[in-house]
Amino acid sequence: GGCGGFISTAIMIAPKKGMPAGNTSVILPSELIDRCIGSKIWVLMKGDKELIGTLRGFDMYVNMVLEDVEEVELTADGPKLTKLPQILLNGNNIAMLVPGGRPDE
Repeated sequence: GGCGGFISTAIMIAPKKGMPAGNTSVILPSELIDRCIGSKIWVLMKGDKELIGTLRGFDMYVNMVLEDVEEVELTADGPKLTKLPQILLNGNNIAMLVPGGRPDE
């Protein structure tokens, strides 16, 4: 999948009424996430956890199924890495999604 190029795309949520005429560059968040299915995604959680994995699916609440996951927890003793084959991630605690995985990969 090719979603890495969308990192710099401006994402805005706008009501249908009052949309600027001729504006074809609006991308809804769900559309962006949908384009990332099958691709790496970097998920920054509220708190001290980050996850990097392949997005397999999501729902309207941004609960996500990720595969080949690396979970990084920042602890007082340094980063703790956990590898998981597949997870269902609750969307309530997500702070940010970065399509394409970590920039340093």
